[in-house]
Amino acid sequence: MRKKTKATSVDIAHLAGVSQATVSRVLSGSPLVNAETRKRVEAVVRELNYKVDRHASSLRRQRSGTLALLLFEDPTPDESHINPFFLSMLGSITRACARHGQDLLISFQQLSDDWAADYEDSMKADGLILLGYGDYLAYQGKLQRLVEQGTRFVRWGAVLPDQPGLSIGCENLGGGRQAGAHLVALGRRRVAFLGDASSHYPEFLDRFLGCEQALNDAGLALDRALQVDAESAEDAGHAAALELLARGLPFDAVFAASDLIAIGAMRALTERGLRVPEDVSVIGFDDLPMARFAHPPLTTVFQDTKQAGELLVEALMRLIRGEDAASQRLPTTLVVRKSCGG
Repeated sequence: MRKKTKATSVDIAHLAGVSQATVSRVLSGSPLVNAETRKRVEAVVRELNYKVDRHASSLRRQRSGTLALLLFEDPTPDESHINPFFLSMLGSITRACARHGQDLLISFQQLSDDWAADYEDSMKADGLILLGYGDYLAYQGKLQRLVEQGTRFVRWGAVLPDQPGLSIGCENLGGGRQAGAHLVALGRRRVAFLGDASSHYPEFLDRFLGCEQALNDAGLALDRALQVDAESAEDAGHAAALELLARGLPFDAVFAASDLIAIGAMRALTERGLRVPEDVSVIGFDDLPMARFAHPPLTTVFQDTKQAGELLVEALMRLIRGEDAASQRLPTTLVVRKSCGG
């Protein structure tokens, strides 16, 4: 009995009455094929149950057909320091990769590792999406190395002048201004800021500066003695709020640089007998799903993780195709809930 052979693009071309090159264009989604020819070729593809050999196709194009998503987190004592903000973006990135016909390789990296070298001169992926970075000044040198070795990459983070590579981020300054203006409108006058407001954490710094601008516009000042450093974690927010209280300075509002910091801070305030929002209004930043279930539900600045994921993939695909791509900032929206009162 003769063994059944696998259908090829030559077979499809013969049955559809077109050239093999036309079959290749249809299979790759090229817009150069007219609708009638495309339908005829696709009908034969279905009839023969033809499957594209993606590995062979990738070798011909010198591409892997894979994007790599690198999530950077250094370990914590419980080994679970993964920011849920990035997890909420992951679904959008995965769906966007599927629409572009790309596989997605997800890798958890430690910032202390020499991760930049892992992808140098390798065929692991056609490009990198970078999420999370901790101290930006320490991270910047590794980004520069990626640029120098010709790696195509895009990252989520602050859009900065003269930065290495491409960034998709949000209007952190504008989001901070929205938070500050809302607190002023509620009659709050002594606003504390929880988060590292320095060049090491440029997103947090812009949120601080935006809030400060809103207070200045109202003839008020943001007392620098009411700023306490904190990383984006509930425990860090709890500790920062306790330090703020220990300073003994009056305050009637807290603007936290992230929702995680805000939720930890509300826990500390409640433990010390302060009522949220009656005594202290609290605003976060990100609008994580847990924000609406906090007690009380958290007023926060929304970042569109769905659009962010789509833009990250689209920008990277443009780089891979050799097209122009630019950094972008996404607008923010204030989501008002009960933690502010009013």
